[in-house]
Amino acid sequence: MDLIGCCRAFVRVSETGSFTRGAAAARIPQSVASRRVAALERHLGERLFDRTARRARLTPFGREMLPSARRLVRLAEVLEQDATRARLRPVRLAVPEVCTTRGLVDLDVEARAHELFLEFRRAPPAERAELVREQDVRAALVAVPAEDGVWTVPLGVAGGTALRRGAVYLESLRVGRSGGPRRRVWIQPEDDVPHVRDVVTRGGDAVGLPPAQVSVADALTSAAAEVLGSADLLLCSAAQAGELGLRWRLIGELPGLARGFDATATAAEDAERLRTLVWTGIARCLGVPTAAEAAG
Repeated sequence: MDLIGCCRAFVRVSETGSFTRGAAAARIPQSVASRRVAALERHLGERLFDRTARRARLTPFGREMLPSARRLVRLAEVLEQDATRARLRPVRLAVPEVCTTRGLVDLDVEARAHELFLEFRRAPPAERAELVREQDVRAALVAVPAEDGVWTVPLGVAGGTALRRGAVYLESLRVGRSGGPRRRVWIQPEDDVPHVRDVVTRGGDAVGLPPAQVSVADALTSAAAEVLGSADLLLCSAAQAGELGLRWRLIGELPGLARGFDATATAAEDAERLRTLVWTGIARCLGVPTAAEAAG
């Protein structure tokens, strides 16, 4: 028996003095209101209404039970209101600084369709994980090795000057091979993590690049400025290169280099909702290539 539904019908009928009007107030058919009141009477073991009168008149037992029924209905309504507020409470999400405003807007729109409300905080990789541990945010998109990622973003290099077709080889950047000034590869803060930074650094060492030719920038803006004002290259995704107006190529020695991302949260269900309900929106936001883009 639906005790709350039965008590709600009982309270509304008692307030209106009519099964018809009480059913309307409870937004249920009159036949349903009658069945619920009858079920409550059977459950309690006494009649609640005197059905011999024209009006639905409370019996002495019904008058005794009405205050308790009202309290139960009020508590149920408070519970429903609290549940609604809890569903609408935003999930504060730490996201990579590489996410564009438009990408975050599109993600927010997709999340709202699933009654998931997000607030965003941009932060570098190490800080995002720490924000979750300190409970400054409820969830974060954290950097992980590509093989462990729920979302994977291929990385290459991009430049403001013309690049040859095909991959760019780090070996070609050696002084004396390129026939020009020393060209640096700039690593932005999002890729200043061991599973990306160290791979690129080792790749440069393996082909004889001096350590200074692979540099970690303090910010994406400064790295992009260095690249736009010279023949230097920026380690980035194809989506970032497009946003900055740069020409993008894979790295010949490191064709599988990629960023990996996963969701973590203070509550496991929040992380799972991000992985499932809004996978597509997060993928777009991070720059995961579509199937057509990957094929092209």
